Amino acid sequence: MPLRPRRSHAARRSHAARLAALAALAVASCTLLGGLAVPASATASAQTGGGRAERSAATEGVSASGRTVTKRFRAVVRDLPVARETRAGYDRDLFVHWVDADGDCRDTRDEVLAQESLVAVSGCDVQRGKWRSYYDGVETRDSSDFDIDHTVALAEAWDSGAKRWTADTRERYANDLADRRSLVAVSASSNRSKGDRDPAEWLPERATCRYLRYWAVVKTRWQLRVNQAEKDVLVRRAARCDNLRLSIRVARVEYR
Repeated sequence: MPLRPRRSHAARRSHAARLAALAALAVASCTLLGGLAVPASATASAQTGGGRAERSAATEGVSASGRTVTKRFRAVVRDLPVARETRAGYDRDLFVHWVDADGDCRDTRDEVLAQESLVAVSGCDVQRGKWRSYYDGVETRDSSDFDIDHTVALAEAWDSGAKRWTADTRERYANDLADRRSLVAVSASSNRSKGDRDPAEWLPERATCRYLRYWAVVKTRWQLRVNQAEKDVLVRRAARCDNLRLSIRVARVEYR
């Protein structure tokens, strides 16, 4: 086989320059994706259909819990799901309440009293402080005059979906200190007047709009339903209230 003629230095330099140009062109037509060089056409696909697949995979199976919902008050009310309610099987003892969840010697009742006192309190069993019931304006310095009210009563929660919850979820609901709208310190007389009724049946003497906001927040936070009469009252009354922006952290709910 005849030998190829040896290239001159100038020819070799020209050939190297062409190779460098080709390499640069190849790099320009690729991008780094996950540490690998991928053709630009593949990247475009990832940014369209592929990107949608990645976003879908990222959200699939993520629980509704942990989300923060931010909506106007009337939108929160509007979005509450409607369903028939039934109290069959309810027993207050199914909701373990007034626990000391953080082991600091104060149970849930004392934690709420400490949070809502208008003056500093001390001790594990909070007895003295200063409280004002937003339901009726009653004030006291003796904690025994006040009850800790579940904004949405335990029986009402049961009717609205809690009957399907695990025991752990019911306990967390009954002792919900993570959202201060769930539990409030109010006069014993106003709490007992309310009982386990919903807003279609009972509203406080004062701060009605505040009460309705708290109600809608708790129902949303714990993914509870409302019955039709309750929804009608909430919608009608909310229209007369300031349409405030509400931020709601959705609780973890487990079903049995």
